[in-house]
Amino acid sequence: MNIKVLCVGKIKEKFYRDAIDEYSKRLSKYGSVSVVEVPDEKTSENASLNEIDIVKDKEGERLLKHIGERDFVIALAILGKQMDSVAFSRYIEDLGIQGKSSIVFVIGGSLGLSDSVLKRADFQVSFSKMTFPHQLMRVILLEQIYRAMRIMKNEPYHK
Repeated sequence: MNIKVLCVGKIKEKFYRDAIDEYSKRLSKYGSVSVVEVPDEKTSENASLNEIDIVKDKEGERLLKHIGERDFVIALAILGKQMDSVAFSRYIEDLGIQGKSSIVFVIGGSLGLSDSVLKRADFQVSFSKMTFPHQLMRVILLEQIYRAMRIMKNEPYHK
């Protein structure tokens, strides 16, 4: 299985990069894993709703350039489906059984994802109703993918 985490912005904090690198390394034994970053748009603190939409659209265009026609796209969205780790693992496993060998998880920038990215998504998942920094969300996502793989393989993992 090929997994791509597609996200907006660069990670500046070393502790996040270290965690991302660690989970990417752990995941490499289960298949190909890559993290692709696209540049974020600068946004003023007092941006209007129209300006916010423009920023999300520009970031969305950049994200969509990295999504192939045959990719199965899972967008991280606050209104997406919430699952526990076992259900998430089963969902990913079922995708593999259905022949979906290339999965792209998309994490938006600080303003979220554009409508065009959400429309392209084959599925939307939410890890919580709470808001997390998009940098931390990369770590959480990679950890949950790693946990899902361990569950699929009936390998022990901290509960």
